[in-house]
Amino acid sequence: MKVFVSEIEEVAKAALTAHGAAAWQAGEVARAVARAEAFGNVICGLYYLESYCTQLASGRVDGQVDPVVTRPKAGTVVADAKFGFAQPAFTRGLPHAVEAARENGVATMAVAHAHTCTSLGFFTEQIADAGLVGIGFTNASPVVAPPGGNAAVVGTNPISMSVPNGGMHWDFSTSAVALGKITMAKAAGEKIPLGWAVDADGQPTTDPEAALKGALVSAGGYKGWGFGLMAEVLAAGMTGSVNSLDVSGLKLPDGKPHDLGQFYILMEPGADFAARLARVSDAVAAQDGARIPGQNRRPMGEIDVPDALWSACRALSST
Repeated sequence: MKVFVSEIEEVAKAALTAHGAAAWQAGEVARAVARAEAFGNVICGLYYLESYCTQLASGRVDGQVDPVVTRPKAGTVVADAKFGFAQPAFTRGLPHAVEAARENGVATMAVAHAHTCTSLGFFTEQIADAGLVGIGFTNASPVVAPPGGNAAVVGTNPISMSVPNGGMHWDFSTSAVALGKITMAKAAGEKIPLGWAVDADGQPTTDPEAALKGALVSAGGYKGWGFGLMAEVLAAGMTGSVNSLDVSGLKLPDGKPHDLGQFYILMEPGADFAARLARVSDAVAAQDGARIPGQNRRPMGEIDVPDALWSACRALSST
């Protein structure tokens, strides 16, 4: 079914408010859902809407709370989500963080005690839209085992970076694959490629069910594991939020709030920044088939949504 992205945003907001979110909080989350769908990121789009609604109803996420923003130091901003959604907390904190970065050349923003933020790039691209270089980190429930291990210790722990004027944008999990791709493969009765996960004994597997009983592995082995640990330390340690080990499944209908953190670095580009980036971009563009991540990125205005998913989302909006 072809659906306009604007309608996705409207339906998502209606569903969230129907399950207990206040209008502006619901609007911020719905904007993120629609943005993910506009770029083909189905894992972070409508795929998450039912979980948001279920957890609003159970109280696992507070859709009414107002985030609290403080600036304890000149270059430090803290946006406390207070066990609500990450998107409203980021929106409240961003103007303060941009101001701090312009005053000091660099600033950090910690979004603390938040629900999962899903698409991390949704946030760093807003930093880039303000004319700053943005780097973001977050953690999640434990699904990734250390190299040589068989038990999950950290989450998929994404890292994202966005550069002004469409210069560069990337957003990837530090695991070999997003957990959602494993669950989708299981639902479809399909095997997964080797190198995505290990079973409960730590052996590589192509069986998605065995993978879900075991753990994902890091992208790039030890190198990806290091990036995942970096995201873990910054997302938890610099925000006062929990470690991945202390978060139950992100989509479980009830239980303790996620209490996750996101940590952002905002940097004002120097006078030579654009020229240095162009030097690299030109060298990449000279090679057929090569590109800088995120360049010439364009959102879709209308997308294909599976009939069953769209029907379920519309039903949520009329509950």
